Amino acid sequence: MSKLRTERDLEWLRALQPGTLPDLIGFRATALDEGTLTGELTVRPELLAPNGYLHAATVIGLADTACGYACLAHLPPSAQSFTTVELKSNFLGTATEGTLRAVAQGAHLGRNTQVWDATVYAPGGKVIALFRCTQMVLY
Repeated sequence: MSKLRTERDLEWLRALQPGTLPDLIGFRATALDEGTLTGELTVRPELLAPNGYLHAATVIGLADTACGYACLAHLPPSAQSFTTVELKSNFLGTATEGTLRAVAQGAHLGRNTQVWDATVYAPGGKVIALFRCTQMVLY
């Protein structure tokens, strides 16, 4: 089982972000611990669908980024990177304003694959999405 790599802290992750999709959507990594990462983003009009509600891609971007950053921080020492081989999301609610929070937790942190689950919360703590992704570790 892979462990948190102490040299890959929040500052290390944040340094990777400028000019990328997580930067574009406003992702902010806020906490990193063994087997978990928390991130957030503030809902703004550009992240809504034309119907005025939160776009599903915004929720997936938040959850996938939280899981991806967590995976980077937990890669085996000899691994170079990872790539997503599968993802799934269940949407249970929405939000039109405020700050969303995603909590990613490792379900399987193996040498060749990692599976991460994320729960996405609306302001006030209501669960609005459940997300799972499988990452292939690259050597």
